[in-house]
Amino acid sequence: MKNHNQGGGNMASKVYFTDMRTQPGSGMLKKLEKLLVQAELEKLDLKDKLVALKIHFGEPGNMAYIRPNYAAVIVRKIKQMGGKPFLTDCNTLYYGKRANAVDHLQAAMQNGFNRIAVGCDVVIADGLTGTDAVEISINRQHVKKAKIGSAIAQADALISINHFKGHEQTGFGGAIKNLGMGSGSRKGKLEMHSASKPKMVEEHCVACGMCIRNCPEGAIAYNKRHKAQIDYSRCIGCGQCVASCHYGAAQVVWDEAAETLGEKIAEYAYAAIKGKDNFHINFVMDVSPDCDCWSINDQPIVADIGIAASSDPVALDRACVDLVNQAPAIANSRMTNKGKYLPGEDKFRHIHPSVRWQNTLKHAENIGLGRQEYKIIKVS
Repeated sequence: MKNHNQGGGNMASKVYFTDMRTQPGSGMLKKLEKLLVQAELEKLDLKDKLVALKIHFGEPGNMAYIRPNYAAVIVRKIKQMGGKPFLTDCNTLYYGKRANAVDHLQAAMQNGFNRIAVGCDVVIADGLTGTDAVEISINRQHVKKAKIGSAIAQADALISINHFKGHEQTGFGGAIKNLGMGSGSRKGKLEMHSASKPKMVEEHCVACGMCIRNCPEGAIAYNKRHKAQIDYSRCIGCGQCVASCHYGAAQVVWDEAAETLGEKIAEYAYAAIKGKDNFHINFVMDVSPDCDCWSINDQPIVADIGIAASSDPVALDRACVDLVNQAPAIANSRMTNKGKYLPGEDKFRHIHPSVRWQNTLKHAENIGLGRQEYKIIKVS
C-alpha cells in the first residue's frame, strides 16, 4: 500500500496541520487563524460573495460537535476577505430535532451557533421541511442529478467545517461526509441512503393526512384501518412523505449497501462544490466512535490530535484517517473494550468492522473530487 503520509511531488495535495500544543499568547484560536493563513485560504476571491460555511450543529444532547468559538474565527476571516458568510446545514432525513428548519435553528442556537457567538446568521439550506433543493447535473456512476440544498447550491463559495470522527455507516465522518450527506436535501439523503422506497409504520400513523397531501404522485391513501399506506406501483421514491411526516410513520428503508452509500456520498460532495471556490477544515478532536447525529456521544477513541486544512477534501480526509490510526487508543474506550487491539491498527475498521471506509476515498478519487496522495505541512 502506498505510504500516503509521505506523499510528495506534483501529485501530492497539501494538507496543513497544527497540533494541540499551546503557549501563552498562542492558544488554539490563534493557531487556527495562523493555519488558515498558511493554508492559503486568502487566495480565494470571496469579495462580495455569499460564502456557505457547511457545518454540523450537533444533535441536542451530543457534546462532541465543533465549538462555536472555532466557527467564529473562520467567520471573522471570511469577513476580512470581503465575503458574506453564513453557517448552514440541511435538515435530517430521520425524525429528530433537526428534521425541519424550526427545530434545526433551535438546535443550532441551543448549541451556541448564533449571531452573537459566531458573528453571522444560520441558514437551513433546504428550507422549512427539507424540500428546497437545486438539481445539479454530475452524471456519475450512481447519481446523475444531485439534489443539493438550495442555500448551498446557490452560494458563490463553500467552506466545510468538519468534526472528524467515527461513523457507523461510513467508517469515519470528515469533509466528504459533511459535504456529501450534509449538503443533500431530504430527497437527496433518501437517494443516498436507500435504494428502496419509503415504508409506512402503521402504529406511528395518526391519520393527519400530511403525507397524502404532499405526495406528488397520489401514491398514498388510507387503508381500511384508516392508516396511511403506499401504493408502490405509483411511488417514485421522492421522499416527500418522509419530509412531511411529523410522527415517524413514513420512514426510510435503510437497505443501501455501505460501500454504495459511501460512493453516493462522494458523488454528492462532488456536486456540492462543483463550480465553486471551496476549502475544507477538519477538527480532529473529541474523536467519538459514532456520528454527531446521535443525541449522545461515547468516549473518544484517541486523544485530541489537532486541526487540518486543505483545498482537497479527499487528501484531507485521508491524512486525518492516518493521524488517528497512528495515535494511541484511549483505554476503556470502544477501541479497547472490543478485544485485542494493536497500535497502528485500522481504528475505524476495528469499531465498525462491516464498513470499508477505503472504498469511499477510492471512489472520490476516481470521480475527480480530489486525490489521496498528500503532503503534510506542519504549522506551529
